[in-house]
Amino acid sequence: MAVSKEIKVPNIGEFTDVDVIEVHVSTGDSIVLEDPLITLETEKAALDVPAPASGRVDKVAVTVGDTVSEGSLILTITAAEHLAKDAEPVVDTLVATELSPPVKSQNVAPEVAGEFSGRVDIETDLLVLGAGPGGYTAAFRAADLGLDVTLVERWPTLGGVCLNVGCIPSKTLLHAAKVIEDAEAMNEFGIRFGTPEIDLGALREWKNQIVGRLTDGLDRLAKQRKIHVVQGIGRFLSPNHLRIESEQGEQVIGLKRCIIAAGSESATLAGLPNDPRIMDSTDSLELTELPETLLVIGGGIIGLEMATVYDALGVKVSVVELTDTLMPGVDRDLVRPLEKRIAARYSEILKGTRVTEVVAEDAGLRVTFDGTGAPKSQVFSRILVAVGRSANGIRIDATKAGIAVTDQGIIPVDRQMRTNVPHIFAIGDIVGEPMLAHKATHEGKVAAEVAAGRKRAFDARAIPSVAYTDPEIAWVGVTELEAKADGIDYGKGVFPWAASGRSLALNRDDGMTRILFDNVSGRVIGAGIVGPHAGDLIAELVLAIELGADAEDVGLTIHPHPTLSETVAMAAEAFDGTLTDLYIPKRR
Repeated sequence: MAVSKEIKVPNIGEFTDVDVIEVHVSTGDSIVLEDPLITLETEKAALDVPAPASGRVDKVAVTVGDTVSEGSLILTITAAEHLAKDAEPVVDTLVATELSPPVKSQNVAPEVAGEFSGRVDIETDLLVLGAGPGGYTAAFRAADLGLDVTLVERWPTLGGVCLNVGCIPSKTLLHAAKVIEDAEAMNEFGIRFGTPEIDLGALREWKNQIVGRLTDGLDRLAKQRKIHVVQGIGRFLSPNHLRIESEQGEQVIGLKRCIIAAGSESATLAGLPNDPRIMDSTDSLELTELPETLLVIGGGIIGLEMATVYDALGVKVSVVELTDTLMPGVDRDLVRPLEKRIAARYSEILKGTRVTEVVAEDAGLRVTFDGTGAPKSQVFSRILVAVGRSANGIRIDATKAGIAVTDQGIIPVDRQMRTNVPHIFAIGDIVGEPMLAHKATHEGKVAAEVAAGRKRAFDARAIPSVAYTDPEIAWVGVTELEAKADGIDYGKGVFPWAASGRSLALNRDDGMTRILFDNVSGRVIGAGIVGPHAGDLIAELVLAIELGADAEDVGLTIHPHPTLSETVAMAAEAFDGTLTDLYIPKRR
């Protein structure tokens, strides 16, 4: 006969009456050893209570909002060994319900390639279409390998979206936001600066100067390599011809080989009025004014980064996200510290809510919402639409070159970054997720080297992602959501930054470093960090995955003290059972 077993809150130190902020299981669920049952939130950090045994959940005794202490009943289970005796096999029903469903991508069969027999203005060995991080890297590497290179860029300066209206200007403004918030946080510790005076003109000029220094540097590098730079919008005429349109007119370039690095555009929402108060990410970086209120449509990385900037500059910010979570697909324990912080700062965070209508009025933009708990219509001074990006494969008439393009504008490639047309390669956003500059640069080098006749392939084991919010969130490799969905036998080591001297000295104890390990090989398979400089810290764990490092490799590497980087070693030690900076009871 099956015997029920009570699962209670274990020793959680000096904490009592701790809030339950998440319940991860329901009656009837099957659980395995170390699965998270509930998440508790103390004044110091959030922590998961893992399952001490495998089995089937008979009854859950807590709900979100309850308070518990050591010894409080969480749930009762029928242990796995008793299920086996009753001939009821334990079925792993864990499903990562928070993962966004994969986008279905239907390949568009390549059309018959176009033909061109008109005047050709420029002939080149290699044409690189797009001068963003992937494009200019490809052009520079190809030139270094001896190819005659022509680089086509729609912007007046090199650098593409990332450098001109993306990565660099946004991080500049995020630094300004960080300075404001850090100064504000020191008020309670006896250092008071008063309310900051915002000079938008000077702030814009500083941002533009930083962008200008980098674009000027790229221009010099292109000239040193004798790369022919052509400004204009490029579209294919045939597999070996590209038409360039600019203010100076049209010209046609004949090419022997091509690397497409034409990137992506901000996705739009249908039905929005044509009103200058509705911004995309590029518009939001211009800082033409500081509106009284701002609605950010989209709770992903881009939307939350710009929300960070405008909030610090004194704007009342609201965020609306269609899914039930901010930053869908990212592990909840990483997002939780960010969500807790911005919930106290922003006017509203609306999750599981859809924008159904926007009406332009003299007083502002009236927005109507739909969803459980959706508020009544509200008027906002400005709206930022940040609902993702769409690849430019269709916009560049790639099918006229005979290139296969999906209905999302993505160009499929092989590991050599080669399209279905042998002499044409594609890299960066236009080949699909993840749409990240650092991925594009590595793809650009591969494409350039293959185009130059070298044997190369893109073989990255891991590509890191970073949200430059406050706190920053960075992750790499397998997420915990993915590990559960795929049935991976994994373990994890977690180190809360509330126990980090360096973090406390920064007046930030809401961070965490968490590493996932393969229980069979012991190697690092994924990691996540939340806290200041998380984007800088994640690189060590990218390298750990690339090198096949295990917990001992990371933990026995001497890290400087006191630093945030030592939290990486301590998370590895937590998994390995050698951590002394926290008391973690041994598993039975």
